[in-house]
Amino acid sequence: MRSIWKGAISFGLVTIPVKLYSATEQKDVSFHQVHREDGGRIRYKRVCTQDGEEVPYSDIAKGYELATGEMVVLTDEDFEDLPLSSSRRIDVLQFAPVEQIDPIYFAKSYYLEPDAQGAKPYVLLRNALESSGQVAVVKVALRQRESLATLRVRDGVFVLETMLWPDEIRVPDFPFLEEDIEVRPQELKMAESLIATMESDFDPSEYHDTYREALQQVIEAKVAGKEVIPAQEEEEAKPAVDLMAALRASVEAAKREREGSSAKPRKASGKSKDSKEKESKEEEKAPAKRKTRKSA
Repeated sequence: MRSIWKGAISFGLVTIPVKLYSATEQKDVSFHQVHREDGGRIRYKRVCTQDGEEVPYSDIAKGYELATGEMVVLTDEDFEDLPLSSSRRIDVLQFAPVEQIDPIYFAKSYYLEPDAQGAKPYVLLRNALESSGQVAVVKVALRQRESLATLRVRDGVFVLETMLWPDEIRVPDFPFLEEDIEVRPQELKMAESLIATMESDFDPSEYHDTYREALQQVIEAKVAGKEVIPAQEEEEAKPAVDLMAALRASVEAAKREREGSSAKPRKASGKSKDSKEKESKEEEKAPAKRKTRKSA
């Protein structure tokens, strides 16, 4: 990884020099816009709407459009004069329980690595923060934008998570929130049962981007000159007519799936008499179960 910023954590009178690294990356398949006929790249020109001339980057400034349609042009000097008090510093403002911070505020995550001379105070603050069970609320300026952020510990490293400001969070003003929608106690109990059935420890390695994998296969098939067969579209799921029946069926399906995933594969060997009798009984019961699901 390559550091994208250098600064220091300011904690009281303690200063910890650190380097900043992006903690995440988007694993996506990137494309270029090309001419369909010959695959030539499409280029765009920066053209001024006033004189129709192409404008070099050196002559481009930032403009803020007023409600009247007039444009206020800002130069690099205007931005340099802005009061970014936290420039090159990660100022610790307070410490708070992590559950008090709604995840909707989080924007992007970064790793912090200490410089050689800052290793000891880095480890000291890391250990103290980890034992407290809290996160540090900080203020930092990155790319000429001041942000609130949190500082927490992950795998022995500080993670800086920039946050949105409160006025950047939209209010969910949806009509259904004003409606008086009745939920029956038995429906709530069945939904809670479904949640309990599907509860398990989260392991992110169990999930993967099936769309990106399929797209990569399409590209590889194109390269190999193979015929690309489109995937069959799945039938769009419709809202359940009988909510209680749908919840009950979901609970049963979740139980079956969990029992199937927890069963360990057996080695190829001769089956015992008891296991054969058990399988025979299950096969006899199978048609009856299918009939029950159909009638439900």
